Amino acid sequence: MYNQITKEDIKVLRDIVGVEHVLYGDAISADYAHDELGGIEKMPDVLVRVHTTEEISSIMKLAWERVIPVTVRGSGTGLVGSAVAVEGGILMETTGMNQILELDKDNLTVTVQPGVLLMELAAFAEQNDFLYPPDPGEKSATIGGNISTNAGGMRAVKYGVTRDYVRALTVVMPNGEILTLGGKVAKNSSGYSLKDLVIGSEGTLCIITEAVLKLVPLPKVSVSLLVPFPDMKSAIESVPQIMRSKVIPTAVEYMSRDTILFSESYLGKKFPDTKNDAYILLTFDGNTRFQVEEDMKIVAELCLSIGAIDAYIVDTEERKKSVWSARGAFLEAIKASTTEMDECDVVVPVNQIDEFIKFTHALSKEMNVRIPSFGHAGDGNLHIYICRDTLSQTKWEETLEKCFARMYDKAKELGGLVSGEHGIGYAKKEYLKDLYGETPIALMRGIKKVFDEKNILNPGKIMC
Repeated sequence: MYNQITKEDIKVLRDIVGVEHVLYGDAISADYAHDELGGIEKMPDVLVRVHTTEEISSIMKLAWERVIPVTVRGSGTGLVGSAVAVEGGILMETTGMNQILELDKDNLTVTVQPGVLLMELAAFAEQNDFLYPPDPGEKSATIGGNISTNAGGMRAVKYGVTRDYVRALTVVMPNGEILTLGGKVAKNSSGYSLKDLVIGSEGTLCIITEAVLKLVPLPKVSVSLLVPFPDMKSAIESVPQIMRSKVIPTAVEYMSRDTILFSESYLGKKFPDTKNDAYILLTFDGNTRFQVEEDMKIVAELCLSIGAIDAYIVDTEERKKSVWSARGAFLEAIKASTTEMDECDVVVPVNQIDEFIKFTHALSKEMNVRIPSFGHAGDGNLHIYICRDTLSQTKWEETLEKCFARMYDKAKELGGLVSGEHGIGYAKKEYLKDLYGETPIALMRGIKKVFDEKNILNPGKIMC
């Protein structure tokens, strides 16, 4: 189906980007065969490090003419194999496209290249008294990767997800054509929203080379509240009541004592409280301390009235760092606690979170496998991890298949979906097909064919 890369192709690629930016064979590090989770592995035939839109356009013209598959990779922090070149061919790394190009204070936008890291953009915005609200847990992910998966994160409860902050995209089509989708406008009813098709498409439709992103004024006050509960059931059951209280927290996270202890061990730092089985961590922000503290007081009193053990105010920088660094390390801490793991980031209606978490606990006992979890309780996005520990390879694969099938079936039963923010990639294709059925998948295939008739961009991802 695809053509093999030849010496002549290598020469053309080197002419486009420079000899030092084209690696092939043993010169490519094994790290480029997988993403952060490492469950899917395949080496590319050639690694090309790009720095401009024009370079990408020239490479895609070559790939289009020669019918060579191209996979785009940022920091490689994904968890579903989206940035793995499963068909070989060219792996195009965009981390060198890492410039913040413009801050437009009048239109409250920032223009960035796709290789800018989330933490770099967040710091830049804050230095200029703005906030870029999307806040996924992996701060070293690139903005291009965030857009490609429509990443959400902890502030989605109040501010929404990445899609809500993308105003315009410069993209390179599979045939090398350069397009601008959207613009510096707050509203747009000008035909189909091609920009929104690209967001969340995991590099299967075109390649993002610039993004115009919306900013908001930086809130002047931010305070967190750590609320311990006697058990996970009562903690999770508090969330719908919090959301009905007419107070809109910035973030509502749930965590178990076990997960916190993993993080303590991993970081070598103490969490403020580890005596209780379950916790809800909330953040409130605004422009006046009075309003923020009033909102926090309402939620604290509500939680105490429905069974919370206490409500700790996290208002000093030291306390904030202690709590949020522990929360940010959960994924790595769980990963460090086991020999291998795989992840399920289902999203369910908020009032079904408790039902799903109870199901995972029962499944853990039934399958005799460890299944820790944490997640965004305010928007129903749960991060569930299946840990291999001492299981043999055969038993691990069998257990993993059964657990995933059961969990995705349960999510569907509860009115949920198979991914809240990590995407489908290679790992979840079958589950997406089972969830949606033939017609929606056929529509997705049709969209893919219109954008990429030769199926050279990130083939083998999202759709079966």
